[in-house]
Amino acid sequence: MPNRRRKREPDDGGGAAAAAGAGGAGTDESKRDLDLRITNILAEYHAPRPARRALPLLELNGRLLAEEDEEGEAEVVSPLTAPAPALPVVVVDGRPSKRRVVAGGEGGGGDEASPYQRRLWVKDRSSEWWELRSSPGYPEAEFLREFRMGRATFGMVCDALGAAVAKEDTALRAAIPVRQRVAVCVWRLATGEPLRLVSKRFGIGISTCHKLVLEVCAAIRSILMARFLRWPDRGSAAAAAVKASFEASSGVPDVVGAMYTTHIPVIAPKVHVASYFNRRHTERNQKTSYSITLQGVVGPDAAFTDVCIGWPGSLADDQVLDKSALQQRAAAGMMEGSWVVGGASYPLTDWCLVPYTHQNLTWTQHAFNEKVADLRGVAVDAFSRLKSRWACLQKRTEVKLQDLPVVLGACCVLHNICEARGEAMPPELRVEVEDDLAVLDNPVRSDAAAKARDKIAHNLLHRGLAGTAFF
Repeated sequence: MPNRRRKREPDDGGGAAAAAGAGGAGTDESKRDLDLRITNILAEYHAPRPARRALPLLELNGRLLAEEDEEGEAEVVSPLTAPAPALPVVVVDGRPSKRRVVAGGEGGGGDEASPYQRRLWVKDRSSEWWELRSSPGYPEAEFLREFRMGRATFGMVCDALGAAVAKEDTALRAAIPVRQRVAVCVWRLATGEPLRLVSKRFGIGISTCHKLVLEVCAAIRSILMARFLRWPDRGSAAAAAVKASFEASSGVPDVVGAMYTTHIPVIAPKVHVASYFNRRHTERNQKTSYSITLQGVVGPDAAFTDVCIGWPGSLADDQVLDKSALQQRAAAGMMEGSWVVGGASYPLTDWCLVPYTHQNLTWTQHAFNEKVADLRGVAVDAFSRLKSRWACLQKRTEVKLQDLPVVLGACCVLHNICEARGEAMPPELRVEVEDDLAVLDNPVRSDAAAKARDKIAHNLLHRGLAGTAFF
């Protein structure tokens, strides 16, 4: 098939010249547009601008940013509600365009910065729940039921801790008031609520709530413990009054306190987990249990006079006693002439009075055990009120193991304050302590103490103080 392609005719050069002319015109126009854009950018850069006074990050609750207007007068503008500054008009590619020009921040060193003003993001939280309860019109009975203490007692605690827990306002936010700080801690101890619920009630972050609880508990332990949890010194008027009160109620002489040891459940620790395993609670509840111990000595007014906190839950009561400051006080001779009454899980020593535990008790020994049980009941009742008032002691807590002794110490101090000021315990909050007591194989550690116990039992019987006056 023949090739019918049309042959190209020779160009006379006119078309090439026209194309060259068109290309030259386009180049000149592009160059003029580029020069115009450069001129406009330079004019924008060198244009005078009103002076702006840059300040650091401001508070959201009222600190204002001062800007100078074009006449040099100070104009007060809120950093959150201020209108955007007027944008200069610049000609770009033959069309007007707006560019945002803002002053550089503190230390920025330039006239132009980010097109946005700096903002501080804070989650909006409501504190309406706490504001209602802190108002003067809130019922006193409801305040007592929720915070386990009346307004007067709460105010006294706040006044005592004010200097230790108060914080100053910062450039970012206003400090949390002292009363709200103390309220967060007291509510957390009283209810044992998870931190996320406490955070919602008070309108404070979860981590802040946790920090407040530890700070206030540490302040209570360091400031108020010396005032409200004190051991009656030997020979003092306080010790004599305690002995007289116990003897009037039981007939047992020289008793300075009743002792009891309870267990506080904890989450299984990551180290030395076997030491905190509570075998007796695990067998009784059919659930693996870990705990730490809280040993306390209580006076006739159900207030604690000595506490030993934090030993692993696998230790028996006598082992905790041997490691306590009470044992050290006795070893130094400070317990001479005094008795601390305990249960069958404690040993009989020169200062620790316990019931008879052998079989086939005589009537004298049986009557003595009843009196000791009455004295020990004062301590049991105090621990019951302690756990009822501060519900955080009834269940496993989110507090770390190393911080738990501080929290427990604060609970004991607040318990003493409430008892001293006569704060009533709502009956519906009452709980009973459940601690399995183990009888020691060799409960007698002192022969002299055994003879002294027999003499006390004999005197109770013959003085008619053992419930046997009909003989």
